[in-house]
Amino acid sequence: MAGQGVMRDGRDAPVDEAAGSPREAILRSARDALAADPTASVATIAAAAGISRATFYRYFRSRAELHDALDIEPDPDARERILAAAVDLLERDGLARLAMDDLAASAGVSRASVYRIFPGKAALFRALMETNSPFEAIGGALHGRHHEPPEAVLPDLMRELASVVAPRIGVMRALMFEVVTGTPEAMEAARWIVRPMLGEVSAYLAAQMDAGRIRRMHPILAAQTLMGPLVFYLVSRTVAGSLAGLDVEPGDAATEFAGVALRGLRP
Repeated sequence: MAGQGVMRDGRDAPVDEAAGSPREAILRSARDALAADPTASVATIAAAAGISRATFYRYFRSRAELHDALDIEPDPDARERILAAAVDLLERDGLARLAMDDLAASAGVSRASVYRIFPGKAALFRALMETNSPFEAIGGALHGRHHEPPEAVLPDLMRELASVVAPRIGVMRALMFEVVTGTPEAMEAARWIVRPMLGEVSAYLAAQMDAGRIRRMHPILAAQTLMGPLVFYLVSRTVAGSLAGLDVEPGDAATEFAGVALRGLRP
């Protein structure tokens, strides 16, 4: 019994089904075509399989669905595209309403590819936190400097914080909102990302308290006293600029807030 191929005029033509069904022909041709050119189009794959595009779409609703059937690994930049798309969707919809199908479509990958890279929203949110967190900058500002006085260290730390957060303030605002509202995925990520960051700063401040350079208080409160005003300024900078005409460069604001914190934290 004959199957259907494609003739020169685009009509289906008989093909030998002894070699397998049209679906199997598509999969075989797709493997060869995608191995030669990972960007091969549906039309190219259909032609290689000897079928029309209409026949292709009877078996696979999209190129992404074909990729899923072939179990093709995502291309190397798929992770970055997914994270970039997730930032836009997170700012627009929030984590609770972020749909993985929308994320896949926005990133130009299959839904299966999204789940291969990020098994769920918790993994996705953690990756967003890791990518946008100032933890590395803060760690670098404190590395090997626990013996140095606050006057030397804290202004550098605050400027590093500003340099990382200011260019990413939109996504940082969205991430902070999710953490503050306590969504389960955000809290799980915060345990991995925010807690070590606060711990790093708190450990330095606690050491300075022991040295008598900073007055005694809970180290976490001291860390919030130091970083809180700067983070608030960066989050509200656009509003402050439009309503009050306040426009101070993040690095300059960091220096000012560090001076205020130093005066307030003195014994």
